Amino acid sequence: MVDEDEVRAAYRRYVETRDAIDRGEKDWTALEAHFTDDAVFVDPAWGRVEGLPAIRRFWTESMAGLEDWTFPETFTLVEGPRVVTGFTQRMGERPGGGFYECPGMSVLYYAGDGRFCYELDLMNMAQVNELLREMGWKPPAHFNFPPPNPDRDDSLPPGREHLAQR
Repeated sequence: MVDEDEVRAAYRRYVETRDAIDRGEKDWTALEAHFTDDAVFVDPAWGRVEGLPAIRRFWTESMAGLEDWTFPETFTLVEGPRVVTGFTQRMGERPGGGFYECPGMSVLYYAGDGRFCYELDLMNMAQVNELLREMGWKPPAHFNFPPPNPDRDDSLPPGREHLAQR
């Protein structure tokens, strides 16, 4: 049986790291402390990335040129080893006030020892593209585009399927 308080505490530490990234105090690879070596990360644009070394490269490549974007959390639900969280993707300030932003959700699975083995990020990419056009965003020279045909497999890492069972 999973201790949901342990899962919440691990997720709070993860959010603290993400908040430090948003403030520019750390880079995205700091999140690796919160994931297992066999972790799977599924991004709505980049697709499935397997294993911590590949995930580390993904964070570096996918976030290049997006350093001023932030991802404040809006809610968190925990059930067993599963965390479902909502966040806002803020992509810049609007001239008249407010932000260019859209909602997102993540599903994470806790593997124990303070680490997660899985994260699936969900977002309406059509809305993201509409906001980018509205704000007149142009990719900077160091921006990396997602792959043309990303792997859409959203299954848990091999051997960890039991975490999704009730």
